[in-house]
Amino acid sequence: MSGFTGKVAVVTGGAHGIGKAIADAFRAEGAVVHIIDVTPGDWFTGDVGDRGTLERFSQSVIEKSGHVDYLINNTPPLMKGIDTCSYEDFSRALAVGVTAPFYLTKLLAPHFAPGASVINISSSRDRMSQPQTESYTAAKGGISALTHALAISLAGKARVNSISPGWINTTGSDIQGPDALQQPVGRVGNPEDIAALALFLCSDKAGFITGENICADGGMTRLMVYHGEHGWEYAAKETDEQ
Repeated sequence: MSGFTGKVAVVTGGAHGIGKAIADAFRAEGAVVHIIDVTPGDWFTGDVGDRGTLERFSQSVIEKSGHVDYLINNTPPLMKGIDTCSYEDFSRALAVGVTAPFYLTKLLAPHFAPGASVINISSSRDRMSQPQTESYTAAKGGISALTHALAISLAGKARVNSISPGWINTTGSDIQGPDALQQPVGRVGNPEDIAALALFLCSDKAGFITGENICADGGMTRLMVYHGEHGWEYAAKETDEQ
């Protein structure tokens, strides 16, 4: 893929996992990459859930590069369920997962270069759930909706899309057996799968795509599951039998 040489990319949560893969992919294509992450390192260290930190980070980016071509909002919110998630926990999840992408986009929008692109990293949990995941799921649902709202508001200034990853192996472990085979594609995803999609969505080849959420989950959200079919069995909880 060409066209990224000399471009400026901003990646939140870029120190590890999906964010690191995205940052590495843009660098490999010749882009200048600015990272913010709460983990200390050779990047802007700070908490995206803090307004002042976002303001200082955006100022640093513009002072160093003058403009932004690509903004990738990736920092994940905490995951807690209704049994243990406090008011403060839930508010914190929304601050990191929804407010931070909104505010950083707002701060950088006046400096977007022609052809700019914003990518929000959502999750397949924006459309499906496991028990006790309310804070994370609500934040991911919020950023998916924020995506199409921003796409309309920023029409003519930037394209805005989101990616909803499914199970992505960020540990580098070898996942085999049922965990892999249950995926219609036969494997668990890896961070590079999401990085490749982010590059495509930021490229000129995706110039007619905006306001979209693309689910990259190996087909899991399309898999219908019924007890007794294709090896799937439902194990009833004690409360289900009462």
